[in-house]
Amino acid sequence: MRDEQNKKRMLLGLGLDNADGEARITHGRNFHLVGGSHDTHVRMQEKCIKFNEKLDIHGKQLEDLEHQEFLDIADECGMPLLTRRSKNN
Repeated sequence: MRDEQNKKRMLLGLGLDNADGEARITHGRNFHLVGGSHDTHVRMQEKCIKFNEKLDIHGKQLEDLEHQEFLDIADECGMPLLTRRSKNN
């Protein structure tokens, strides 16, 4: 069983619209971004930075967020999310 106190959470951004052959990889506090066109990669970076700024305003770490808090902040930042489906879907 995992120790919940040591769990590290990260935002993962995956851009699929790269047509120029450039390999774009960026990592920062709480995020890893891979791929995408130049414009897509820049937008992903901006959204992750905005997410971290909102965490700072709330005085929280990513690991501290309840599920709904995470969804609310991501929505405020305009992040499209893939969410886990329930077993009934």
